[in-house]
Formats: sequence, structure tokens, C-alpha cells
Amino acid sequence: MDDPASTENQWYVAATAPRGDEPSRVLKAEDMFGIFDRHGDIYQVSSSEQGLYQGGTRYLSHLELRINGQRPFLLNSTIKKDNSLLAVDMTMPDLYEGEVLVIPRGSVHVFRSVVLLSQARHEHLRLVNYGDRTVNLNVEFRFAADYRDIFEVRGVHRPARGTMLTPDIKDDAAILGYRGLDGEMRRTHIQFHWRPDQLNASSCSTALRLGIRDEIHLHVSVSCACDDASVSQGDYYQAIDRIGADTAASRSSVAHIVTSNEQFNDWLGRSAADLDMLVTETSHGPYPYAGVPWFSTPFGRDGIITALQTLWVRPQLAKGVITYLAATQAESLEPERDAEPGKILHEARSGEMAALGEIPFKRYYGTVDATPLFIVLAGHYYRRTGDRAFMETIWPHIERALDWIDHHGDWDGDGFVEYARHSANGLIQQGWKDSNDSVFHADGNLAPAPVALCEVQGYVYEAKLLAAELAELLGREKWAQRLRQEAAALKKRFNEAFWLDELDTFALALDGDKRCCAVRTSNAGHALFSGIAAPDYARRTAETLLAVESFNGWGIRTVAEGQSRYNPMAYHNGSVWPHDTAIAAMGLARYGFKDKSLKILTGLFEAAVFLDLHRLPELFCGFSRLPGQGPTLYPVACSPQAWASGAVFQLLQGCLGLSFSPEKPQIRFYHPRLPNYLNWLRISNLRFDDGVIDLALTRHAHDVGINVERKEGDIEVTVVV
Repeated sequence: MDDPASTENQWYVAATAPRGDEPSRVLKAEDMFGIFDRHGDIYQVSSSEQGLYQGGTRYLSHLELRINGQRPFLLNSTIKKDNSLLAVDMTMPDLYEGEVLVIPRGSVHVFRSVVLLSQARHEHLRLVNYGDRTVNLNVEFRFAADYRDIFEVRGVHRPARGTMLTPDIKDDAAILGYRGLDGEMRRTHIQFHWRPDQLNASSCSTALRLGIRDEIHLHVSVSCACDDASVSQGDYYQAIDRIGADTAASRSSVAHIVTSNEQFNDWLGRSAADLDMLVTETSHGPYPYAGVPWFSTPFGRDGIITALQTLWVRPQLAKGVITYLAATQAESLEPERDAEPGKILHEARSGEMAALGEIPFKRYYGTVDATPLFIVLAGHYYRRTGDRAFMETIWPHIERALDWIDHHGDWDGDGFVEYARHSANGLIQQGWKDSNDSVFHADGNLAPAPVALCEVQGYVYEAKLLAAELAELLGREKWAQRLRQEAAALKKRFNEAFWLDELDTFALALDGDKRCCAVRTSNAGHALFSGIAAPDYARRTAETLLAVESFNGWGIRTVAEGQSRYNPMAYHNGSVWPHDTAIAAMGLARYGFKDKSLKILTGLFEAAVFLDLHRLPELFCGFSRLPGQGPTLYPVACSPQAWASGAVFQLLQGCLGLSFSPEKPQIRFYHPRLPNYLNWLRISNLRFDDGVIDLALTRHAHDVGINVERKEGDIEVTVVV
């Protein structure tokens, strides 16, 4: 069998050394993000992803606070609930001069807070002397910038790099720089908002005398700029004010959810805050960047799924995703980028390696599922908002996407959409499981291309049904009739070709010879999500997905235990991905298996309780759940990750049977259920059409009661129990 981490798999994220035992702290603002340790430092270790990044480049690779040559003792470190600020409480250890104790431990409080705004990191350092004697402190910041591309940080070797520039040292600032092979000048401007005693190209030090009960405040700003762009002129306090105003404005249009369970509220709050942080304002509207650190950039599939997960609480995000992807839709045949007319973007990258073509991802289209999912999102967006005017503007893009599905997507005209890469440097596997070894047969042999994935056929099925609704809305009745006929034919062919009676599930894929990949995987859950599964097959698939081989107690394994290539520590072959599990849960709810959906909701909730900050990562290992132990972490998982953050909202929507009809307008609850640890749930500021509504849901023995607490506008609420 092929080695998944072979040299052919050049985009593999290397994990050459373990991460530290302590969790990282993450901040993000627009295109900038920072990864710090719990002290707030960027610790200089060759294999570490810690740093301050802007536009795909690490502008700061080392920033370390030392006081009297020592690292302060950590007392507490937390990210504020809204992700706006990193707060660190520390104290000094016992410090001696010779045999004399000059600073007793615990007498000096060191408080450090960090925020990001407008391509700059702003830090506030406060020192307070609670001791009974005056102390002398030497405060030192050590710093460095390596200007490595994010792909270098994740393990890709470059044969040549640009030139480090001579540092420009001023009285209160150090300006580091790098001229890349792409010709761009990248600079890191480190501003100390006081006059240091000593300042050079790698450190700044200041001697302070701190009397009894005295406190001193120091501020440091680190700005990142490319070429002649100006650096941020703001300070810490201005950044705090701006962040507060921006957060309040962004939350005003989002629905809020609170429950009777405080731990569940923590999960909801962290997920909402992570989404707020990952959403970046583009020239086409808001877009959720996929995840920090490796995927902090627009991804087509990730953006669409995140928008679908959160459509019911923040529909404006879906509009931004649709607009961005319509604007970047491929217009021509470009094999080196796996681009074909009408195809939707896979990912867009900035940075030196992308500019030079050392990686193919500057604007790359190697994804088979983003195009039908783009149509799916557009259809659901209309159901959620009734925004006909917007549908008229994007209908030409939907037509082009449909044309891609029928022609470039269907290689051999058999009615199934399949893929094979055209770019020699592109992705071999082009579904959401894009590891090289993620599509294989029962004996472990990899499936030859072109590959028709199980879930993609479901996406195409739903895309055609939703496109038919939109066509009818816009007066294109013949389009609508044809699309419905094509969807019905696809559903029939799919259930005939993909069903595996002996495994009680759908095949992972059909290979290039139309042979089934007879493997139990989570992909079958997506067939329920889209509605393409025949009812009896859906019932049997549901049992398979919740069997102990697939459901590990936290979520659904990507590959079931006992299958070839199963490995609970593999990226796509046995791990658990929250978004994948949530999609399956939504599919189970669609077919009426609410008890199973509730079981999955409970598993992921209990996983979140164990995890730092109640934050679900991109994925975790698929080992079976053991009493008293949390999920086993995956070594290089992104955290936060947009579609992991969106999972809780999709899980709730599925369990509540929540949908929208713009014609009324009407909000519908179909056989709503709540788990036994949620006695009540309130949804406030739920905006629909021109109105807004607040709802209170109460769990009863056999159903859920729903009361309207506030309503503005003509909104109907219907409940089927």
C-alpha cells in the first residue's frame, strides 16, 4: 500500500516534533493571526507554528518577555469569551542577588494583555509591586522575524529564499525586513511606547524601579506591512475601543441562543466567538476563513459548509460566501490550476510561495464538491431569506455551475460526477477527504481515477432540486422540469450503483473502472444529509453509522474500525471530524432518526466539555471513548476551525427540525427534540424577512413546547409534534 506521507504527498502537514504540553492561544483579526503560548510569548522552536502571520507569511517568529533574566511564573492564561483579547496573569519567582533574596516569589504581579487589530499586535504590560520593599526590575523583550511562508512553517522545503534586510534601529522602535524572491518587501515594525535603555536588532531592555504598591504600564505594538504600505498608527486603548464597537455591530444581526445548561452555553459561546474571529471581510462581503494556522484563507468547500451550518442564525455570512465564490468562479480551462469553466474555487492563497508558483494554490480549483455545494447554498439561502433580487444576480453563476456538473464534472457521461487531477502539483484526492490515501478498496488498494465519491452524488442531487426551485422562481419552467427529472434519475442510479447490501451502507466511491470501494466510512452520512438515499437504505445506513465500529462515543469515525487502512490517528482514515459528524447527524434527523441525532449531539457536547476553552478542533483521533477521559488530540489539527465551530448550530437545527419558508414567511419546527440535559432553550434576535422573533423552547417528556416571546413583522411559527 502507498505511504500517505510519501514525497508524492507534498502538501502533507509535517509533525516532526511534539507540540508543547500546554495549549496554544490564538487571536485573529482580518488577514492577521497570532499563535502564542500561554505566557503570551512566541517561543522560538524550529518546529513550532507559533508566530504572528499576515498574508500567508510569518512576520514575527520570536517574542519573549524576560524580567531580571527570568521567565515569570504563570498564574492564569485565557482568551476572553469573545476572542478579542488574550489575558495572562503571572508573578516572579524568588530572585536572589548572591545570598540575598531581593524579590520574594508572589510579590510582583505581571499582567499581560494582547489584542490584534488592523495588521498590528498591541500589548499592555502592567507590573504591580505588592511586596514590602522597593524592587529593581529589568524588563526585556527578545524578538525575531523569519518571514517564512506558511507552507515552509508546515514543512515544505524551499531551495532558495529571499534576503533578510539590515534592521533599522531607532530610539524606540526596531524595524525588521525581508525582500522576497517575489520582489515584495515585508517589514515588521516593533514600536515600544517608551524610551528603552537598550535596543538592538533582537532585544529591548529597560531598568525599572518599582516602589511598594507602585505599578508601571508599558505598551508594545508590532505592525506588519508589505512594500510601501503604511503601518498601524493606533495604540492598545484605541484597539480595545474599536474591537468592542466592531463586535457589538457584528452581533446585532446574529441570532443568539442560550440554554438551561451552562456548559452547553460555554460551547455555544465559544463556537459563536470563533466564527466571529474567523470571518474576514473581503471585497465581496464576509467570508469564514477555514482555520488557524494552516488554512487561514478562503476555501470554497469549507466556506460553503460553514455557511450552511450557520445559515439559520447568521444568513448574511452565506450571502458573502456566495458572492465571493461567484466572483472567483473559473472562466476558462487551466489544467495547471485544475480550473474548468463554471467550477468553484477550492482555495486562494497569498504569500511568497503562491506568488512564485512554488505552490499551486494562489487560486486553485481542485475540488469536486464545491461546485454543487455552491448551488445547494444558494438554494438554501433563498429559502432562509426570500432574497429574490440576489438570486437574479447570481443565476448566471448557477447556470455555469450546472453546466460544469453536466460536462466537465461527468467525465464519461454516466450521470455521476467524478474527478482526476490535471495539475501535476495539485491534489490527488479532491473530495473533502483529500489525503492521498483516503479513497481505497476493501483490500486497501487505492482507487484509480477518475473517482466518483458517494457524497458528491448526493450534493449534485440536492443541487439540481434546489436549482429547479430557483429556476421556477425566476420564470424558467423548462429548466425546472429538466432539473427535477435529472435529479430523480440520479437518485435511482445512485441507489442501484452505490448500495452495498453486505455492508449495510453506501460505497465510499466508484473508481475509474466503476468498481465499488466497499468500505464503511462516514461519507455515507452525507447521502442522508442530501436526501439521495432510499428510505430503507437510509435506515440501515443509520444503524451502521451508530454501530461501535463507526461511532467512537464522541463522533463518527471517518473510516470504521476493522476496515482496511483504518487508523484512529490518521487524518482521514479513522479520525473524527466534528463537521463530518454534524452533517451525518443532520442527515439522520432528515430521515426521522432524531434519537440518533441526539446521541451525536451529546457525544460532541461532552467532547467539548473536556477540551480547552470548550473549543472543538478541526479533528481528533478516533480512539474509543474511555470513562473519565477526553478525546485524544490530533497533533497538527487547526483550532479554531470554522466548520468545527459551526457544528453545534447544525446539530441543534437538525434536532429541532428547523426550516424556513419565504413564501409565508414561516418558521417551521418538525418533530423538535431536545436532549435531557437541556430543560429549555431560548432563541432571540432571529431575523426573518423584515421581522425579528424571540422563541422559548421547553422540553417535555415526549415533545418540545415552543412559545413566541417577541415578534416584530408578519412571521408565522408552525410546529409539528
